Amino acid sequence: MSSTSWFLFHLLLGAVGAWIVRGYARRRALFDQPGERRSHAVPTPRGGGAAIAAALLVATAWLAWRMPGYGPLLAGFGVGLALVSLVGWIDDHRPLPAWTRLGVHVVAGAVFALGSWIQSGDGLAALVAFGATVALVNVWNFMDGIDGLASTQAILVALVLAMLAGPVGSALGIALVAATFGFLPWNFPRARLFLGDVGSGTLGFAIGGLVAMATAADPRALVLSLLPLSGFLVDTGLTLCRRMLNGERWWQAHVSHAFQHAARRHGHVPVTLAFAAWTAAMVAMAWMFRDMAVTPLTIALLLSYASGSVAWWLLRRSDGLPAMENKE
Repeated sequence: MSSTSWFLFHLLLGAVGAWIVRGYARRRALFDQPGERRSHAVPTPRGGGAAIAAALLVATAWLAWRMPGYGPLLAGFGVGLALVSLVGWIDDHRPLPAWTRLGVHVVAGAVFALGSWIQSGDGLAALVAFGATVALVNVWNFMDGIDGLASTQAILVALVLAMLAGPVGSALGIALVAATFGFLPWNFPRARLFLGDVGSGTLGFAIGGLVAMATAADPRALVLSLLPLSGFLVDTGLTLCRRMLNGERWWQAHVSHAFQHAARRHGHVPVTLAFAAWTAAMVAMAWMFRDMAVTPLTIALLLSYASGSVAWWLLRRSDGLPAMENKE
């Protein structure tokens, strides 16, 4: 299958799958309701990320058939993705305790790490496979709070990782970008369907998998991947630290992320586009620096995170401003 056909096939899976899931969610009354811990103003169907999960599982199965030499890696990725997607889908129907979901995420990361280790015998690659998937599943869950944010960030990050992650990672990255593009019109600029936990988990696990595959191909890719991830990692990391220092229940849903404060002041679309502009710049930087030595690359990384931390502080200056309704 050509790259164009591969992209269009998964684009279609994402778009049609989202349409099917939206109809299912409406029939089953699976709606995210507005509330003090939400950033939307009207009930909106959830679970649309199941379409992306299905597209990625199809891609994984096809690659395992066509590239049997990567069987352990693809088996670990596919089983891990299925576990994360399934627990998210269940949670979208009947909320589960946070620690139950985290336990499944850990098992999924371990399964993928085992597949990675069997494939390459590389302990570092296995460690990255475990850490990146478990961490990014939860980062995407934390950051999935306004229209189009989690989806557009996944597209941008996957674009650069697909170019760094070897043949299997490249194919999975293209499938992820295509399926998420297919879903995006349902979610942005006006959300008619939310990703749900099934979607945020799928995106986070897939991005973590691509980080691991890119690192296995070139250890410098681990540092490079931190550039396009900086927008999400800075907001998640600093917000969680602030909540812990304040003695809050950091694992519970909240609206104290910098992007949420900014969305109440400016609306969803400008904030999503601002994050996209930042990440696009980081993607370009990662691509330009791909052949750079580790030391100057690390300096560039530290400067980008310092700048991101300043931006986080500026976004949070919207504290206390009245909420701007999101007319989805």
